[in-house]
Amino acid sequence: MTKNHFTNISFKEKTKIFSEEYLKCCLYISNFDISQFIFTEKLLLKLVSSSQILEDFLDFHGARNSKKWYFYRELTAAVRHLSRGSLYQKHISKRLDFYILDNVEEFRKEGYTTLDFLTQTLIDLAPVIIDEARRLNIPIPENSFEPSDFPSIVTNEILDYDIDDADRDQQKKNIVKIASDFLQIIREFEPWESYGPRTLEEIKEIVPEKVNEVLVGRFEMTIHNLQSSFDTYVIHGGLRFGNEKFKKLRGIFSVVFHLLQTTSRLLHFYERHLYDAGYKNIYKHVQGLLSDIIDPDALIDRTINYGLFYTCYFLSAGKKIAKEILNENIEKSSITVGVPVELGFHSRPSMMVAKIVQHYGGNVEMCVGNDRFDAGSVLDIQWAGGKIQKENIEEVTFQGDVRSLHDIKILARVNYGEDSMGKGIPLPNELKHLR
Repeated sequence: MTKNHFTNISFKEKTKIFSEEYLKCCLYISNFDISQFIFTEKLLLKLVSSSQILEDFLDFHGARNSKKWYFYRELTAAVRHLSRGSLYQKHISKRLDFYILDNVEEFRKEGYTTLDFLTQTLIDLAPVIIDEARRLNIPIPENSFEPSDFPSIVTNEILDYDIDDADRDQQKKNIVKIASDFLQIIREFEPWESYGPRTLEEIKEIVPEKVNEVLVGRFEMTIHNLQSSFDTYVIHGGLRFGNEKFKKLRGIFSVVFHLLQTTSRLLHFYERHLYDAGYKNIYKHVQGLLSDIIDPDALIDRTINYGLFYTCYFLSAGKKIAKEILNENIEKSSITVGVPVELGFHSRPSMMVAKIVQHYGGNVEMCVGNDRFDAGSVLDIQWAGGKIQKENIEEVTFQGDVRSLHDIKILARVNYGEDSMGKGIPLPNELKHLR
């Protein structure tokens, strides 16, 4: 059969081809007895793949600009995003016991609530999709799938664990960088921290102006890169045995990454398909039809009060373990440098030193006589500054993370970033992270 034959098939004929598996899934779940069967990973993947290829096909032919086809296209997008979000959540539920996380029972419960909402929404969408296909004269498949087509991935067997994941020469160096980068992500995420569920009104104040798909997607990609680096350079073979703290950190990476995947996917769907962005006519009409099937308030509640809230929760939990790993593996040393000329350790020099220490994350202490101060704390350094001024001390010693000590030595050479009058001066390129 020639290439031209496939190209010359009409839009109507191809719509039948690209809708067939998608509609078979809809037939299957529209008669779904949730008390007997579950949405397995294989079913969710079939929903994702069949809706993805159908949506691409419809978009290629301009369905987004067609009054006749726009609703069918939006229903397809809804299935794609909700089934993908369900798949990520399903993965969390299945793997949670392997992540070695503490205090997860409430999280587990909220995860099941979220998954139930997503799967019930897919069930509610299915008959609407079938009715819309009939309206468009798309043939409905005579047979649907059967439960035997979608077995669970879980069995009672575990394969032999016979690949050693023992420490390698570069492990210490790489885990230091990964832990430092993770602590930096936690600092960047701090403005989003939520210490309790938000009301619907509070959620709508931050979505999408402050919390949106673009920002969440950036963190998702960063965490994914860290997880990949960890698997490549720290524990290549697996996590069943080996360093307990490394396994815990890897569990934090995994659960945060999959929560961000779910949050990003649901935010995308909410912003693109349910959020009132001021559209009129057909767009507004279809948005209303979708909102009758998919509760926007319930969707955004699960997105923020589950997805974002527990992302913050596990990032906070990971901070302690990351700092422990970092300080157990960093190279440590000591340097002696002069104090800031004329004005001593007032606000600017103290802040500069603390920012360096915070940037790398490893412990550094400032030693003044027999007293030791936390060099990552502006307040501690200023307390030390009082002792230095009172006792006319001209030099201090910093002990700890060699990466921070390297930058502190450079900073001291330029009088901690200021002239003798306390006015700021340009910093060397090596300290660009302070700018």
